[in-house]
Amino acid sequence: MTIALRYSARSDVGLMRANNQDSAYAGPHLLVVADGMGGHAGGDVASSVAVATLAPLDDEAHGPDDALEQLDRALHAAQEELLARATADPELAGLGTTVTALLRAGSKLAMAHIGDSRAYLLRDGEMTQITTDHTFVQYLVNTGKITAEEAEHHPQRSVVMRVLGDFDMEIVPDLSVREARAGDRWLLCSDGLSGVVSADTLAETLRGVPNVEECTERLIQLALRAGGPDNITVIVADVVDLDTLPDGAAPGTASAIVGSAATSRNRRSAAADGPAARAATLTMSAPSDDASAVEAAEDDAEDDDARAGRRRRRVVTLVGMLVLLAAIGVGGLAAYRWTQTQYYVGVTEGDVAIYRGIPQTVGPLALSTVVEKTSLVAQDLPGFVRTRLDQAIPATSLGDARSRVARLVEDNNKANPTPTPTPAKTPVPAKTPVPAKTPTTVKPA
Repeated sequence: MTIALRYSARSDVGLMRANNQDSAYAGPHLLVVADGMGGHAGGDVASSVAVATLAPLDDEAHGPDDALEQLDRALHAAQEELLARATADPELAGLGTTVTALLRAGSKLAMAHIGDSRAYLLRDGEMTQITTDHTFVQYLVNTGKITAEEAEHHPQRSVVMRVLGDFDMEIVPDLSVREARAGDRWLLCSDGLSGVVSADTLAETLRGVPNVEECTERLIQLALRAGGPDNITVIVADVVDLDTLPDGAAPGTASAIVGSAATSRNRRSAAADGPAARAATLTMSAPSDDASAVEAAEDDAEDDDARAGRRRRRVVTLVGMLVLLAAIGVGGLAAYRWTQTQYYVGVTEGDVAIYRGIPQTVGPLALSTVVEKTSLVAQDLPGFVRTRLDQAIPATSLGDARSRVARLVEDNNKANPTPTPTPAKTPVPAKTPVPAKTPTTVKPA
């Protein structure tokens, strides 16, 4: 039996993101999905570096054990490259990426996984999630502090505990080797798909759409119809037996690169007509977004170096827009009033607090103020939670912000239960000393 892969890869910016920070690679021997993070300045760079470092492994010169070692080595090389880039360019500080990769070695598949992108296997009509998310919420599920159902709506479900990034510490990916069985169908995806489309719907689609190209397109559209809140990247791959295929039915061998690692990374969403797509179109055409639309058009006309510079500067786009609007008076006032309808959770004087506004300043003007200070000490929280607080946890309203704080308190209490104090023993009174006997006086005879 001669095993091969028939595959298709797609990536879409989604309906709420300004650019695509996901990257993916699909070839005859290698499948990779990487979900970048770190904002406009670093997410796309991080995922592109990961894909570029892994892509040379797409060849036949691997045994199962060697394939696993090569994947691990490539992930460490990508980590070193990200460290070097962040050191050379401070604007890239905070960049990182997830990686989920499959490398075929004969009839075996070597897998490397770090982060919260996922791999699913459809075998004999039953779909199984193969990877385990490296997230704070998954840790709470694993330790029995919350249920899987509660995890789906947890406000910290996007907090990733293990990624490739610009931190100087040993990375620990999950590594495994699995059988490549003819008839299997694999799905690799970013959380832009798995976070908004239910597992039942994913399984139904994988079972019901035989063609891999049509299946990837269907999955992309399902995520977009669900609102498309994040970048969406999908690889669908079928394991086939070349010996049983009819003549001319062998799968292609051309590799596919999609997302921020591709030359078409600035392509707009391919959302089909639907409520979510129409709402996004109306939002993008509103007057307040005219500047963003102009920037997108200019980006398409600029060369790669200029686009890279623009992506780094977009981290201050909101500040620049507010300054511009302030200069024209009424627009600035309207923009400021809008900021005061926003809330987020952050830290003030070492304590967790709720802010009204946005975590930005325009010259000497701070666009946020503390409205409630909690008794929760930031230093007592896990490091990754403190990092999230430093970056600000956005909330849709004051009530939503209070709910997020309450969940932080609850999680902290579950992770650090207060020990029940041992009741103090009742003091035992000291024994009354026995007075010394009075010496007996002996009379002289």
